[in-house]
Amino acid sequence: MNGHIITINSLDEYPKAAREFIRFMERGRIFAFYGKMGSGKTTFIKSICEELGVEDTINSPTFAIVNEYEDREMNTIYHFDFYRIKSIAEVYNMGYEEYFYGGAYCFMEWPELVEELLPEETIKVYIEENEDTTRTVRIMFDE
Repeated sequence: MNGHIITINSLDEYPKAAREFIRFMERGRIFAFYGKMGSGKTTFIKSICEELGVEDTINSPTFAIVNEYEDREMNTIYHFDFYRIKSIAEVYNMGYEEYFYGGAYCFMEWPELVEELLPEETIKVYIEENEDTTRTVRIMFDE
């Protein structure tokens, strides 16, 4: 497994980091974002969506589980937040296969709660908050 590291030094650097991340989106469509509460997962996904030209209000789908956006190229983007799911059955009932295997971009927060359902080609993105408040984003992918 190979990877790429992006360092975010301040809130102002999220758009630049998002543009750097977008270069890796040609490697797949399913992205699982891992990180502790408050590490910046939602902020980073919001920045990516904004850089892709999403004009809708972008926020965490904590209560809805999934939000749907469209980028400037009319590509569908699904933004998942699995934090509040109580059982894997909820994900089956929402028809996860249509989302994960429908060809749209999928950005997932708290994917560890649905790990067994993630497609093999899922690109894992780890966001860590460092002691100096910078963020380290590790994008892991197969060559």
